[in-house]
Amino acid sequence: MTSIRGGVMSLNLCVIAMMVSAVTSFVTPSSTLIIGGGVLAESRSYNSGVKSLSASIDAEVESQKSSFKFDNYNKPIVLLGLSSEGNELQRLALSLSASLSGNPQKLQSTLEKLERSQGALLVAEDVNNAAESKASDEQQVAGISLSAVGLDEEGPFVLDAGLIGELIREKTLSLTSGVIVLDFNHPAFHDKEYEVDLIRALSSVAKQLYEDLGLLSVYVNVQPDDADSGMNDKAKERKDMIEKDVLIPFSDYEICVKNEGAADDSSWGNIEWELQRMIGRALLAPPVVGGTGPNSADLMMGMNTFFLSLSFPHVEDASPYIEQMCQDVDSMEYRVDLLQAAKDYLAKATGDDDSCDAKDPRFDILYQQQRLRFMCRPNAQRAPALPFAGSGIIDDALPIVYTVRTAHQAGTWPDDEEGIKHMFDLLELGLRSGVEVLDVESAWDAKLTDKLMKRAKNRHTSLILGSHHVVGEEVSMDEAIELYRQCRMDGRAHGAKVVLSINGNDNDEDQLAYKASIAAAKMDKPEIPNIGLILGEDGSYSRILNPRFTPVTHETLPFKAAPGQLTAAEIMAGRLLTGQVPTERYAILGHNIAYSVSPQMQGGAFAAVKLPHTYTRADVETVEEFVEGPIWNDDNFGGCSVTIPHKANIIPHVDVLTDAAKEIGSVNTVIVKKDKKGTRVLIGDNTDWKGIYNPLRRRIGDEVKNDSYALILGGGGTARAAAYAAAKLGLERIYYNRTPEKAQDLATEFGGSVASSLSDDAESKGSLGAILAENQGNIEVVISTLPAAAEFELPEWILSNALPIVFDVNYKPYNTALLLQTTAKGCDVVRGSEMLWEQGVGQFELWTGRTAPYGVMKKVVLENCLPSEAD
Repeated sequence: MTSIRGGVMSLNLCVIAMMVSAVTSFVTPSSTLIIGGGVLAESRSYNSGVKSLSASIDAEVESQKSSFKFDNYNKPIVLLGLSSEGNELQRLALSLSASLSGNPQKLQSTLEKLERSQGALLVAEDVNNAAESKASDEQQVAGISLSAVGLDEEGPFVLDAGLIGELIREKTLSLTSGVIVLDFNHPAFHDKEYEVDLIRALSSVAKQLYEDLGLLSVYVNVQPDDADSGMNDKAKERKDMIEKDVLIPFSDYEICVKNEGAADDSSWGNIEWELQRMIGRALLAPPVVGGTGPNSADLMMGMNTFFLSLSFPHVEDASPYIEQMCQDVDSMEYRVDLLQAAKDYLAKATGDDDSCDAKDPRFDILYQQQRLRFMCRPNAQRAPALPFAGSGIIDDALPIVYTVRTAHQAGTWPDDEEGIKHMFDLLELGLRSGVEVLDVESAWDAKLTDKLMKRAKNRHTSLILGSHHVVGEEVSMDEAIELYRQCRMDGRAHGAKVVLSINGNDNDEDQLAYKASIAAAKMDKPEIPNIGLILGEDGSYSRILNPRFTPVTHETLPFKAAPGQLTAAEIMAGRLLTGQVPTERYAILGHNIAYSVSPQMQGGAFAAVKLPHTYTRADVETVEEFVEGPIWNDDNFGGCSVTIPHKANIIPHVDVLTDAAKEIGSVNTVIVKKDKKGTRVLIGDNTDWKGIYNPLRRRIGDEVKNDSYALILGGGGTARAAAYAAAKLGLERIYYNRTPEKAQDLATEFGGSVASSLSDDAESKGSLGAILAENQGNIEVVISTLPAAAEFELPEWILSNALPIVFDVNYKPYNTALLLQTTAKGCDVVRGSEMLWEQGVGQFELWTGRTAPYGVMKKVVLENCLPSEAD
């Protein structure tokens, strides 16, 4: 490989102690390619001059001052920790890198760029042995890991953070190009002569990557519990020495590994999945107080959602009940204060080691939460979508509510001064685990609360549920309202939960929390979900009244977490009886729609979340037949999907159009709301564009180049939604249709150019080739809204250079002529089936005001769209 000379260089570990003393020489490692675990090539170049290099490093670090940002994050992920003989960090880096990229060809290109750059230590996973891989020009790179520490015949070396910063600035390193590994148990550490210097050097790199370059860092906490685990006592001592000063401070998230690295079962796959879930969570747009849409309390704590309060001292005790519990709830509450590990944690934190049964209770608390996720994973049918990377969606991560409940608020955690301090430490641990909802009691130390809330806002994406429990005494309506306002946490909480006590129920006292929640919601803006309950058996009805995010027990459990708790089934039965949740009627409106999968998809979603609604086909020639019929005029009409040929004709029959529906000029979703007087209001919306936008945004990311174009084929209503979506993505638009007037209409309304032909002739005026040449543009995306029967294929020249993403809106047949052509060329394709469930998820959430069971809807669509063996 090419040796790297000049620029910012790595330091020879013989002299790496320059950070604390004088040195005389420096070393720059080249890119080191490791395939299948074997070092294939490595070279070095030497320079001297302490002051000049030190100054360049200082300048580099100063110029890179930044902080981690959720939106548009396009830098590498960092994994730091100590591996055992299971080589956990490198394996996780390879797995994560492959998942983030999703395309071996892209990884190969990145690998080649890195080999030509200033030198990254690369790892490409391959099933072949090292010698065969080195000789092969056709190997597929499954993942790239950059090791910040290395070892060769010259001795150990550490890659400098300034060099990594330069590679990031020049776009050689990005989110999808590789994962950086800082392994403090790399083989280089096995030589005692360099151990201290290595720790200093690698710790400095960890600090700079985290604080100065703003990289998202995850501590991989490996703690095998077997005697023959492959992590020797020296490594364990090293881990204990640097954990509090390096590994925890210079990371935002933490994943725990026991013996999974050495296991030959599916347990390692769960660890890889958990890291992907954690990164997906970390890269979500930060939640907005009072916001709607993805990662909002409005949906996560939505209408008729439930979380189950676990009260076992060990999570594994819940395993016999998990499968059935997951069918009825939307989240699991992880009650940290009830865990034996939490008691051990407190004992160790307060110096009472004799009362601590666990070696590392902090690790146990995190690890048990992971175990809860793994147990729920096969049964998480109500889980919402979690975008991960590329086309990836994690749809089997049941959300967790992380709670440390204090003794005077219906919990067990000590609420003296020291206890509260350690409670906030545990709450920060919840943030590090990437929980979906963090329950924060609103009554405690203002400085500690402020510190936690700032960290949650600046470094994490968890929703904050401000809470307060009044135990054993009654409060007035005014006091209850003030408690809700207190739980807003100075406008920083995304939801508020108030739990009250009553001494009797002679005058509807069990409605106090509910009525106070409604009154409080009118007093402060923006409005956030309010959850109101009454403790004890007298408060059971309050759980039926509370419409959002209700804590429940389950009929299979041997005991309840709190007196008066009901099951989700009991609550839904009560809401049906009282009319809080009527059986609503939904339909798909269209003509010749026997093929439609929407009834199976939406009906399956309603069933999955135990809503009693119905969804049928309304196959009519005219819209008037439907709006004059029984479904539209039923008092329990909840809304409808609209498909061809009625998307435009339905518009005169709705009361309000959303901006998207207005601009696109068609409605595919009708939503029914009630105004303040109880009068029905019909809202026309369009989720077709989201069905196009969401899959494409996952694939092209947030950074769209100015020369990136979407070629939109067709001129009907779906082409309008495609144009709207492409504009939202920041893509320039070129339209092509056999009827030029329709293409021109699209260009006039949504902006863009019209191609008179798809010829590559740059001299032919109006051709696609001429438009691209004139604007120095590239086709990033092709969106075909043409019927499958047209058997359209792209001209070969469009597929000869950089391959575009190809989106065909047809979901039957599963493979159109266009898709067969472009998949054979290696294009990333999006099928109409994905558009179908994406727009359907949007409809479901608009109708129900809660998260959609993404996996269920996707599964139903694929079951009805995938070709059979006979096909």
